[in-house]
Amino acid sequence: MLQLGDEVTLYSVVFVVVLLGTRSPLWTSVLTASLYVFLTMFRFPQVPASRARQVLHPAKGTVGSGEVSLVAHRGGGHDAPENTIAAIREASKNGATGVELDLEFSADGVPILMHDETVDRTTSGSGKLSQLRFSELAKLDAAAKHQLRDKFAGEKIPTLQEAVEECIRLQLTIYFDVKGHPDEAAAALKELYKKHPVLYNSSIVCSFEPKVIYRMRQSDPEVVTALTHRPWSLSRLGDGTPRFSSPWKHCWMTLMDLLLDWAHHHVLWKLCGISGFLIQKNFVSLEYVQYWAQRGVEVVAWTVNTNVEKEYYQELLQVGYITDSLVEDCEPHY
Repeated sequence: MLQLGDEVTLYSVVFVVVLLGTRSPLWTSVLTASLYVFLTMFRFPQVPASRARQVLHPAKGTVGSGEVSLVAHRGGGHDAPENTIAAIREASKNGATGVELDLEFSADGVPILMHDETVDRTTSGSGKLSQLRFSELAKLDAAAKHQLRDKFAGEKIPTLQEAVEECIRLQLTIYFDVKGHPDEAAAALKELYKKHPVLYNSSIVCSFEPKVIYRMRQSDPEVVTALTHRPWSLSRLGDGTPRFSSPWKHCWMTLMDLLLDWAHHHVLWKLCGISGFLIQKNFVSLEYVQYWAQRGVEVVAWTVNTNVEKEYYQELLQVGYITDSLVEDCEPHY
């Protein structure tokens, strides 16, 4: 049986499909009214705008007094091994206002920092996180595959607790990027907020999965949250090439992309009561920023890596951005 947090996107998709398939004014009115009732009964209100602004426009950093957020992607994966304590420290040294950190879990349920479901790409080890206990993960070199591995040799995979304590010490805003495990993640983060109340004013929970954000708001409605979105992600890879070789499957997933995009912009943001919307940089414009501002939602662009792009988002659009490097032009991680 689907729970509310799992059926949010499904409800939106079904609504649009049925609405597009009917020409009856009566049924259109009934469906619209039912959607309104659904949102009224089950949505979470946004946190106070003053607190959301404190999180999304921190005063720390080199970009002025709380005007634009400069967030290190995975801690700044080009400047130090991603999702490590070393990366957090490098980000702070290089003037970041915050860090984006990926939350995952070891086989024995320990919350850790890791982007992938395996350790192969970034560490000296091999295997799935779901099959590796934390005692095994702790033995790996998290700098083994990094371009600066000699400088950061022996860097460890940190626990979520260790990373949070370091960010608090350095007064960095934290963007918790939750990859999945909605129930486990909500429980782990709720415990962290209880232990470190400063996080309510210095962190935001983000995810591509709406059910993760909904679970987080269910667990603790005072937490600032954001949805992360890249249009066409179901049908296309990060570089824009088709994800599927079958024309029929590609067309079907393209349709699903359109429906999902509609749901994000018209239903899911309101249902979850988000304060921020993290969007792939190519889709950000002045009009897009204004669209979300009218709804009390801040736009954050990702992943912004060239100096020209950084100047554009910082000076012209005046929106926060997430970057792989605080010190150089580089190719983005997807």
